[in-house]
This record gives sequence, C-alpha cells and structure tokens, in this order.
Amino acid sequence: MPKEYRTIQEVAGPLMLVRGVEDVTYNELGEIELANGEKRRCKVLEIDKGNALVQLFESSTGINLSNSKVRFLGRSMELGVSEDMLSRVFDGLGRPIDNGPEILPEKRMDINGLPMNPAARNYPQEFIQTGVSAIDGLNTLVRGQKLPIFSASGLPHAQLAAQIARQAKVRGTEEPFAVVFAAMGITFEEANFFTESFKETGAIDRAVMFINLANDPAVERIATPRMALTAAEYLAFEKNMHVLVIMTDITNYADSLREVSAARKEVPGRRGYPGYMYTDLASLYERAGRLKGKAGSITMIPILTMPEDDKTHPIPDLTGYITEGQIILSRELYRQNIAPPIDVLPSLSRLKDKGIGDGKTRADHANTMNQLFAAYARGKEAKELMVVLGEAALTEIDKLYAKFSDAFENEYVSQGYLTNRSIEETLDLGWKLLSILPRTELKRIKDEFLDQYYGQD
Repeated sequence: MPKEYRTIQEVAGPLMLVRGVEDVTYNELGEIELANGEKRRCKVLEIDKGNALVQLFESSTGINLSNSKVRFLGRSMELGVSEDMLSRVFDGLGRPIDNGPEILPEKRMDINGLPMNPAARNYPQEFIQTGVSAIDGLNTLVRGQKLPIFSASGLPHAQLAAQIARQAKVRGTEEPFAVVFAAMGITFEEANFFTESFKETGAIDRAVMFINLANDPAVERIATPRMALTAAEYLAFEKNMHVLVIMTDITNYADSLREVSAARKEVPGRRGYPGYMYTDLASLYERAGRLKGKAGSITMIPILTMPEDDKTHPIPDLTGYITEGQIILSRELYRQNIAPPIDVLPSLSRLKDKGIGDGKTRADHANTMNQLFAAYARGKEAKELMVVLGEAALTEIDKLYAKFSDAFENEYVSQGYLTNRSIEETLDLGWKLLSILPRTELKRIKDEFLDQYYGQD
C-alpha cells in the first residue's frame, strides 16, 4: 500500500512541495486526493532529502494544504499500448477523446523510452514517397530520418503536415505503414482541421493521433510527444511497422519547457529557455531511427514555427544541430500563392543521396536534382539582376533562366495540398522544365540520361 502524505507545504502555479517523503524517486507518478474526493495527477520533478517538488498535470485550484492527501505510485508515467490504437484520437496524456472505448492494453510502456545505442542503429537509406515534389525530388526523405519543417507564424504548415500524413508511403513493399501524429498547444480549430482531414481521406485508419490543445496544462504538453513516440516505438519495433511521426508545434513544446523552468526558478539560458533544452529536444528526436534486427522503423518530421521568422532563434537553431536537414517554408513564396511555399534553396536533406537512384527512385534522380538546384539558383540571380538593371541588361540565356525560375516555382513547387505525385511524375516534370534550357546548359547530367529524357514529352 502506498503511503499517504498530508504534508503539502506550498503550491505555486503548476508546482507543489511535499515534505517528509520516503523512498520517492525522480519522475515518479503521484496522485493528489482533494477533500471532496476528487483525484489529480502529478509527477516528481526533484527530490531533496525528504522534500519532493512535484508538477501538477491539472489545475492547482481547490488544493487545500491541510486537507489534501498525496500518494506516490512507485512508477513513472506509462502508456497502455495495443494495435487497437490505430484509427483512434487521444489527448496529450493518452486518454481517448474520440468517444470510443478505452484501449485494452497489450502492455504498458514507460513514456520516457530508452535511448537507442548508436552502434545498434541501421543507416537510413530507403526512400519514403510523400507525394510532394519539392521534398521527393529535391530534399528526399528516407526511412529512419529526422527531417524538420521550419515554418513561421501564419504559414500553412498545418496543411502541409496533413498532406504528408495522408500521402506518405514506402514504395515497392507490402510492409505495414502507420502515421503517429502529435499536436501540441494547437487551437481547437486546428485540431478539428487535422481530425476531419484524416477522416475524410481515410488516413485515420492507419493513424494514431495525440492532441494537446492550447488551453491544456503546460506539463501535459511536455508529455504529449513522449506519448506519441512511445506509441511509435511499440508499432515499429514490436509490430514491425514503418512509422512516420509528425509533431507540431515544437515551438509550443519549448515554450512549455520555459514556463515550467521559470516556475522552478531555474537560471534561464538563451532568450529565457532552460539551458538543458538541447538535451531535452535530443531526447525526443533521437528516438527516431532504424534498429538492427528489427524490420520496423521510425521516421520523424517535427514542425516548428520560427519566432519572428528568425532561423537563429534557439528552437530552430538547436533543432538544426540534432536533425538531418530541414525543409524551410517561405513567406515570400506564400505571398505569391505558391502552395506549399517550400523554399528549396536553403532547404536541405542530408541523407537524400542515400535514398535515391536506381532501384530506389530512378537512375536519373541525382543528376536531375543537382541540375534543377543549379538552374533555379541561376534563374533567381537573373531575376534579381532584372529588378536592378531592367530586362534589357540580361542576355538571352539569362532570360531563359529567369523563365525557368518562374515555371519551376509555379509548376514544380506549387502543386496544392491535394495533389499526390509519384516520384516518376516528379522526375518527368523536372525534365519538362529543364527542356526550357538549351541542352548545352545541362552540364550536371550525364549524356545517357540527356539522350533518354531531354526534350521528351
């Protein structure tokens, strides 16, 4: 029988101090019983001799210092997992919110997970098709990769996230594929958009959704991605599924870390965020990957909104250090009605070379990708020159590059949120656009591919 303590000393915001506790450990789950019998959950943040600092999962309103009781449960936070989780919607603490029955768990797993031993990892190398040309063709996603999307306030990252969740698949195999979607600190309107979008297209059948709303407690927001990753680890490494984890918005998660850190009176780091934020984000991101001896995999797309569109802000900055590239959304392209507004030049997938080529996508993929990047960069330069000096200052070849740049943005990058392009369609579209330029300009493509594809309808 767990001991009950009536020694609550102080309650400050989401934190509570309990004195005179015994055999209580860090991260242990606790239960507070109010005078009226209501129960609320908490977890241990800090132990100092016989004093326990606990963090509340619900509001502190109504907690009476003399009448309320605390008992510690002897275990950390767990998620009951089962294959029945697929097609279900949960809150940030793993409780069903879709009016369906409770899950009968096959087992219970600690949400903090276990770090993957780097020596036990398999190298990510299988192509994942998202159906989005700017990602598949130029910044390819591979199984086991962590590829974040850097967005900004007001940009349509929610639509892009829903599109990837609907369309993503591993080609050429019959292996089961699932999506685990975690939303942190989003509005009710956004939550409704995601759930309806998944239901309309049938994507909900292979998805598990964890939704934490903006008015939910900050501490629940910190638990939400861990709940999602625990579900993903179960599906990937115990049920041999390929799992795509999409997490939005990491900025809301980091703000919750800052809020709890301030309540604990910790010394703030850069811009008020806690000094351990890098370690905390790494403890999430590094749970993605492929394990030797396991058929399943976890691929992760975290989405974050850069405060003030600033790439040097601590959240995108630290995320960039841990992950393998980034997809950047552009406000300028958004104003031009390019959808999705992916800025391909500063975007990067560090593992793209591993997931493309003969047998994975198509033999000409690497050549066309390099040529498209080069031609688009030169076309942007030509357009900037045109703005400064006028069109008359451009050579004929510069005008062709400027024409290519416009066609590339309007046809290749801009495809809308309902178009699902196969990699063959994406590569063929790339060749169609490269045909705007003379063959002599395509110096990054082998002659054998030029003979096969250049100028073909």
